[in-house]
Formats: sequence, structure tokens, C-alpha cells
Amino acid sequence: MAAGYLEILRARHAVRLLVGTLVGRLPNATAAIAIVLFVRAEGGTYTLAGALAAVYGVANAVGQPVLGRLVDLYGQPRVQLPAALASALAMAVFAGAGTSALPLAHAAVAAAGLFTPPLEGGLRALWPSVLRKEEQVHTAYAMDAVAQEVMFTVGPLLVTLCVSLWSAQAALLVLNVIGVLGALCVVLSPPSRAWRSAPREAHWLGALRSPGLLALLGAFLFVGIALGSITVAAVPYADDHGGDAVYGWLMAALGLGALVGGSVYGARRWTGEPARRLRVLVALLAVCYLPLTLMPGVAAMVALTALAGVFLAPSIACAFVLVDRHAPRGTVTEAFSWLVTMFTVGHSVGTGIAGPVVEAGGALWGFAVPGAAGGVSLLVLLATGRVLGTSPGRAVIAARSENDPNRAVEPRFSSGDQA
Repeated sequence: MAAGYLEILRARHAVRLLVGTLVGRLPNATAAIAIVLFVRAEGGTYTLAGALAAVYGVANAVGQPVLGRLVDLYGQPRVQLPAALASALAMAVFAGAGTSALPLAHAAVAAAGLFTPPLEGGLRALWPSVLRKEEQVHTAYAMDAVAQEVMFTVGPLLVTLCVSLWSAQAALLVLNVIGVLGALCVVLSPPSRAWRSAPREAHWLGALRSPGLLALLGAFLFVGIALGSITVAAVPYADDHGGDAVYGWLMAALGLGALVGGSVYGARRWTGEPARRLRVLVALLAVCYLPLTLMPGVAAMVALTALAGVFLAPSIACAFVLVDRHAPRGTVTEAFSWLVTMFTVGHSVGTGIAGPVVEAGGALWGFAVPGAAGGVSLLVLLATGRVLGTSPGRAVIAARSENDPNRAVEPRFSSGDQA
């Protein structure tokens, strides 16, 4: 299993890009918990903390595809680094001003979310220029999805560590400084500096004019809803079976399942049509959500939660392949950013839906939401199967002259959105 991943990591610049992207995304991964802890340390209410965290999330969802389009137009260094600096500066203003001036606090948090650099989409746009084989890029997508699970597990621990060692204010500042350093590591790398998007047709819809991409966005909106609803439904279950410790185990098991599933998926070289494979993976994802409604004892529930996460990372990794295939020429970073945004929006919608459902019917009905959302996601994929299965028909291109001083023609598999 490790051989495929080692082959990726041995590629020149691969480790730097992967680690730099993960470090650069730490502020985004930890923003919600860092904002909540800071507001509470300032004496604010949970309502205010939730509102500020929501403002950050909405602004981030808006900013990612916008900045992704700018990356496609102007290159990574000219967009990613200024955005990272602006986001960190805005969070520093929030940390310095606190919650005494609420309009300033909301504006600062909104700016921090809006200018969060689209490092995740940028990395996926870089993989084809770093790796030379299609199967390696597919493995890299899976490794990327697994690494995200590790980051979202380690990130909250780093926040709590900073808070315990210093303060919630220091946690905000330190994590954002680390994020800028991660972005700097990426944008100063040769692949990032050399990368150019393919020439694009001017169109106000950008990546959204692709029917295949719209189908994926619709499907992953409901995958996000499923994941968000689990995080809420697990709360009343944990309250009845041991409290916060049990909740922590359930969330850790969900991440562990995704990590194991993504690791196994990425270690194998898959053949066949990725659209068909995605339908199978999402079907398995939906089916594995259903046993959560049994709500057995803690040990069994932890195992079921881990099972519920197994097919999440493989589904995301397979979706990356289809995004690269269906993104209109010259819009790959924007397209990847749209997928991240839609998943994030779905997660937020899922938490919003699950709250009233849990209040009305308890944890049982809360755990029914993920299965229903997973089923709807599968229906979207089935209904759009012809669109997703149709090749966009873009020509396979060679390395372009602006990045190839020898003007060498090298047939490549990709969609033409890399250097």
C-alpha cells in the first residue's frame, strides 16, 4: 500500500507542496473553534461566537471560487500570497480589537474568511505538472484527501494546545502566522511560480458553465449535509452515553474511517469510468450511514461511526478526478474551489437541518438525516449520469512554450490546466 504513496512523495517538490498546503490551510481548518474559544475568553456569548464563526464560513464560501478564478487568470503567487497576508491581517485585527466593537469584529472575521487563499484547489491544479502519470495524479488526489483528514484532526488539538500554553488570542495570531508561512512555502516553489492556466474563453459563469461540474456540486452539497448532520446528531447520543469524551471518540472515529478508506483507495490503481465508480462509492457511503440509527452501546457506535467515514475520502478523491475532467479549459483552480465551497456550504446546511430534527425527534431522527442526504446525493449522480459520463472532448495538450524553454512536445493526459 505504501509503495504508491512513496512514489508520489519521491517526486520533486511533492512533499513541499503537500506540507506547505496543509500548513497554509491550518487557519481555515481551525477558524471555527479558534473564534469560539476567543469569543468565550472575551466574555462573549455562545450566540455571538456562533454568529462570528458563521460569518467566517459564509465569507470563506464566497471567497474561494472568486480567488480561484483570479488564480486561473493571474497565477498562484500573485493571488495566493496577498490573500494569505490579508486574511492573517484581518484575523490579527479581530484578535486585537476583541468583541467590544461588534461591527469591527464582524467585518474583520468576514475579511479573514473572504481572503482565505484557495490553496487546496491550487494544489490539485499543480499535481499534473509535478507528476507525470495519470495514475500518479489519481493517487495524489487520494493522498490529498487523506492528508486533509489528518489536518482536521490535528488542527483543533493545536488550537487547544496554544490556548492552554498562552491564550485564545495567541492561538488566533500564531495559527495565522503559521498559515502565511505555509502559503509562502507553496508560492515560492518552482511548480507554483511556473504554473499557468490554459487559455480560457471569457465567460461570466467561469467554471460553472460546465454541466458535469454542476452535477458534481449538486451531489456533494448533499454529501456535505450528511457529514454536517452527523456532528450534531452525535451530541445528544453522547450526552446520554457519557458526555464530551464519547462525542470526541465518535468524531475521531469518523475521521479515522475516512483516513483508512482514503489510504486503501489511493493505494490501488483503478481502471474504468470514474463517474460510474463515484456512483458506487456514494452508494456505499449512503448505506454505511444507515446503521447509525441503531444507536448501540458506545463501543459499537464508535465502530459504526468509523464505518460511516470509510467511503468519504474515496468519494472526494474520485470527485477530484471528475472535476479535472469536466472543468472548462482555464478554470481548474476555480472548479476545485467550487467543490470545496459546495461541500462546506452543505456541511453548514446539515448542521442547521439536524438541530431542529434532533430537538423534535431526538438522536434517532438526527442520525436518519445522513442516510437520507447520502441517498439524495446518489440520486443526483444517477440522474446526471449521462452528463458525468460524457467526455468534454478537450484536446490532450503538451507543455506550453511559456514554461518550456525547449518547446518540447510532451503528450499529457490532463485537461490543459497546468504548466
